[in-house]
Amino acid sequence: MSENELVEGILNNQETAFKELVHLYQKQVISCCYGFTGNYPDAQDVAQDVFIEVYESIGSFRREAKLSTWIYRIAVNKSINYKKQMSRRQWVKSIESFFGKENNESLTVKAHKSDEANCNIEGEERKTILHIAIDKLPENQRIAFTLSKFDELSYQQIAEVMKTSLPSVESLLHRAKMNLQKNLVHYYK
Repeated sequence: MSENELVEGILNNQETAFKELVHLYQKQVISCCYGFTGNYPDAQDVAQDVFIEVYESIGSFRREAKLSTWIYRIAVNKSINYKKQMSRRQWVKSIESFFGKENNESLTVKAHKSDEANCNIEGEERKTILHIAIDKLPENQRIAFTLSKFDELSYQQIAEVMKTSLPSVESLLHRAKMNLQKNLVHYYK
């Protein structure tokens, strides 16, 4: 199916058109979400939300950009919102633990996480440290870096997704790499 046929099919509530869209873009969307979330189960959850949003808002797709670009924008926005929600939840949990409102279940989870931490291999530790460093980047740098390195989009595609110019993308990626070097140099010393 062509892009226009997919859009028209979804607008006409054709299940096959939506299944085809999911089949075509599922791997890229999960990969994009993974770049932000840092783990596969969360990336799958966010990707599901992305496709729900695509289905519900396909009528607002103006066809000024490619369908894939529009879907990437939704994936980036959903991923960023997910990260913000998770940060808020972690903050609330830390406040609760500070005031002693932990229950036995959370203590069990902490013990389990401690056991897992002892079993992590060096590659997993490096991956975690890299994701932490990426999360510390300013939002535009983080988006550009994630789309470039995790999703392997071209600079032009990144410019379209971010609605910015090609030189801006180049600058964002350069600054992101410099900031990552600064943040990771302490780890490798």
